[in-house]
This record gives sequence, structure tokens and C-alpha cells, in this order.
Amino acid sequence: MLASMVLSWGCSGVVSGNSSTQPPPPQAYAISGTISPAAGGNGAAVTLSGTASATATANSSGSYTFTGLANGTYAITPSHTGYTFSPTSQAATVSGANVTGINFTDTPQSAAYAISGTITPAAGGSGATVTLSGAAGAITVTNASGGYSFSGLANGTFTVTPSNTGYTYSPASNNVTINGANVPGVNFTATVQQAHSVALSWIASTSTVAGYNVYRSTASGTQYAKLNSSLLGGLVYTDTTVFGGTIYYYVTTAVDTSGNESAHSNEVSANVP
Repeated sequence: MLASMVLSWGCSGVVSGNSSTQPPPPQAYAISGTISPAAGGNGAAVTLSGTASATATANSSGSYTFTGLANGTYAITPSHTGYTFSPTSQAATVSGANVTGINFTDTPQSAAYAISGTITPAAGGSGATVTLSGAAGAITVTNASGGYSFSGLANGTFTVTPSNTGYTYSPASNNVTINGANVPGVNFTATVQQAHSVALSWIASTSTVAGYNVYRSTASGTQYAKLNSSLLGGLVYTDTTVFGGTIYYYVTTAVDTSGNESAHSNEVSANVP
């Protein structure tokens, strides 16, 4: 008996290939901050070192930014001719997020600034005394045009006060802050004080006298200054050197022919409006 045989044929093959997902590109972050005051921050060079290196220039507000940074540890160091910085350098660690607020404070290495202004009109400005107080003290006298200047000043807060006999000023004083730059235009307006006078009279001494002296003070009972340059023969005197808004205190004395001067009389006061 013959065995039956069944033949079958076909085709087979092997299919191969690569099927994988590409990793995402690494993320990039930023480090930023501000250097203040802007006078020293504006244009400052900022150096980045550590995981990566770069340089940046702070803008007019003193702000800077480094972008495209990978995770890692960095050092940020500012520099600007004529300035020192606090702190001198700062560390920043980028770890999956931007880093902000890496700030610095700048200080001029050689602070030499000026406060200046003018007192007008020139009649009250010329020859006026201007006093500087606060972070530093100084006194100067205005020129013929009423101009003045204080130089060589460091950063700080100052008060400028003018004075000149016979004048009042508006404002009476000016507060000025130097912050890394000169401060011009600290100006004042002078106003002539209204002329005033005080008329004095007294009772004659019961003793024989050669004359009388008149004394004045702005403090009751003390610090009297003699007003007359020579003995007064009469019993009246007019003080024409007083100013409004001041209380004056007066006493008189009698002087005999030997030059002996009596004690002060009773004090009288005059409130000049």
C-alpha cells in the first residue's frame, strides 16, 4: 500500500527593525537680578562662571539676565570701573527652574559729588551764607549771581539752608539726597524783610550821669549786646536793626562822669510782627 503524501509550500520571512522614542532636549533656564543704585548698575559687566560661562551687561536700570542655562551651580560676579559691589560675588544653583533675585549693591569707590543751586533775585542771593548739614557739614558764600556749590560729597542725605541779613528764603531749607550723582538745581527765592523799628524811652537817673547805654538780646535776661557806639545824652533811642517775627529784650544803664556804669534797668520786650 502506498502512503499518501501531502506537500505544502509557502513563504516565510523575518521582519526586523528599530522602534524607539527619542529623549526630549534638555530644558534651559535663566538666572537674573539687579544691581542698585542704577548709577553704578547701569552698564556694569556681569560674569557667569561654574557649570557654564558667560558675560552680560546690566541695562539702564541695573538689571541683567543669563538665559539658556542647564541645571548646575554657578557664580555671578559684577564689575564696573569706579564701583565696588556687595556682595562681591554670589552662588546660584539651577535645579529645574529659573533663579531670580541675585541682586547686588554698588558703592562708588571715590565718592566726589556736588550739590549746587542759585538764590534769586541776585539782590538777596549775592553774598548770602549757605550752610550744609546732615551727612557732612560745610559753609559757603554765594557769588554775585547768587550761585553756590558744595563739592567732594559722598552719598547721603543733606540739608541746605541759606541766610542773609534782611532777607527771608523760600523754602527756608532744602533736603537733598546724593545717590551716585551730582544734585544741581537746589534753588531758593529771597524776599526782602519789611523794615521795622523799636522806639525806646526811659526815666532819667536821679544821679548825675554822663549818658546812657542801650542793650538788646533775643533771650530774656541774658546775652545783652550794646547798641549805641557812644553814650546817649537823651532819654530816647530808636532801634532800626530789628526784623519781623522776633522778640527783642532791652535794658539800659547809666554811666557817670568817671565812666562807672550802673546795673541794668528793668527789662522791656518788643515783639516785632
